[in-house]
Amino acid sequence: MLKVALVGVGGISGAHIPAWSRMEDAQLVALCDIRPEQMDRYPEQRHYTDFDRMLESEQIDILDICLPTYLHADFAVKALQKGIHVICEKPISLKQEDVARIYRAAAENGVQFMVAQVLRFWPEYEIVKKIYDEKTYGALLSGSMTRLGCYPRWSWDGWMMDESRSGLVPFDLHIHDLDFLVYAFGAPKSAVNHRSRRPGQDYINAVYEYDGFFLTTEASWYASPYPFRAAFRFQFERAVVAWEQGEMTIYEADGSVWNPVGADAQGDTGSIGLPQSDAYANEIRYFADCVKAGRAPDKVTPAELETVLAYLKAM
Repeated sequence: MLKVALVGVGGISGAHIPAWSRMEDAQLVALCDIRPEQMDRYPEQRHYTDFDRMLESEQIDILDICLPTYLHADFAVKALQKGIHVICEKPISLKQEDVARIYRAAAENGVQFMVAQVLRFWPEYEIVKKIYDEKTYGALLSGSMTRLGCYPRWSWDGWMMDESRSGLVPFDLHIHDLDFLVYAFGAPKSAVNHRSRRPGQDYINAVYEYDGFFLTTEASWYASPYPFRAAFRFQFERAVVAWEQGEMTIYEADGSVWNPVGADAQGDTGSIGLPQSDAYANEIRYFADCVKAGRAPDKVTPAELETVLAYLKAM
């Protein structure tokens, strides 16, 4: 039985905690947050407001980091140096050099580390990669990816709206789509970025160039209360593959139209409007299996993470 602790009981933990709780071979034994009231709804776990005390008091196999971005690297290294496996919410850091620092700490202490880049485990996105890899509908010609929402005034201490702590839209929101592009199609040859940034709002449009195709992306924190939405559309030689309004549809050139996944359950996770999906459980299951098998979680690689951070830094 894997013993697990989680630090940072904020918005995204509302997806991680249920995933751990449903696993039969893992037990979430402890939670840590500087706000004790955040843990009140989870009475089955031991509660800590001091991270060092939790590490000293608990015998844990895995630490799940759901903290604000600027804390990820230091907390990860501290746990890795104690021989604890670590799964960490995205992004790994705002600093490209932290990638090597974290992976070096994992290697030196014989433990595993993985960034929870959830789109790599999202069924609809995995289908796109499979179609691309197997050339099911011929070559990819173009694509578009959208990830839009409103300014996150709900974040604790306003950290998400502080560029030094969150990196704003590039590192918090656009990173999802860019990470998937690097994972599915490799590193882009080049990028053209446009950004409209004002106090209280931030919007990015980026076009990534590849050999034979290009991909247009957009991400936003609008000042107005625009509801969160994410979508994609990929044009292949013999089909358009789209995920819109929570449903994936393949439009084949011969006139066939079909849904390879089925409509997802409606609703949201926690307080931040995340669509329900088993992708969070998928990534956590994958990491736990890697820990049990003693193998590196190579679905997310340090080279890919460095590529993503380099493009984000240029925005």
